[in-house]
Amino acid sequence: MTLDLVAPRRRPALPREGERGETLRVRTLSALATRGVLQFGGIVVPCAIGRGGISRFKREGDGATPAGRFELLQVYYRRDRGERPRSALPVAPLPRAGWCDAPGHPRYNALVPLPCAASHEVLWRDDPLYDILVVLDCNLHPAVPGLGSAIFFHLARPGYTPTEGCVAVARPDMEILLAACGPGAAIEIG
Repeated sequence: MTLDLVAPRRRPALPREGERGETLRVRTLSALATRGVLQFGGIVVPCAIGRGGISRFKREGDGATPAGRFELLQVYYRRDRGERPRSALPVAPLPRAGWCDAPGHPRYNALVPLPCAASHEVLWRDDPLYDILVVLDCNLHPAVPGLGSAIFFHLARPGYTPTEGCVAVARPDMEILLAACGPGAAIEIG
C-alpha cells in the first residue's frame, strides 16, 4: 500500500545559530514544570509543555517534552476549522490519518493511513488541539524505537493544561509565530 499523504521532509541540514532561519525558545516557568514561555525575537507567549516536564532522556509514553533543538518541518491545518495559516514553511491540509506510536512498528513515529492496526494517534481530533499542527524533527531521521513519537508544536487547551510531550500555544499566538517563521526555523526546548 502506498501512502499518498503529504509527509514531512527533512532538509539537508539544520542551520547553525545566526546562519539562516529563526529559533523559537521554550523555557519552563519555575513554579510550574508543565507551563512555560516561548520566545521568538521580541515575541513572548505562554505555552504548555508535557505533563512530565522537559527531559533530556525522552522515552515513549513518559509525557515529557524532549529537550533539544528541532526543525519545524511541516505545518498542517484543518481546512474545515480555519483558513490556511500564513507561513513561509511548508503548509498542507491535515490528512485524515494517524501518527504511529508503536515502537515495534516499521512506521514508528510517522504518518500512517487509517485504519491502522498498530497503536497510533488520530490526527483529526474532536477538540481543536491539532487544528494547526507543526511536525518537529524529533526522533524522525531515523526514528529510534522507544525514544518518543508524535512530538508536535500545536494549539493549547484552555488554561494551558499539560500536553503528552508536545509544545502548545494559543491559536492567535501560533498564527503570529508561523507568519514570522521561514525555512530553517527551529524550536529550542530546555
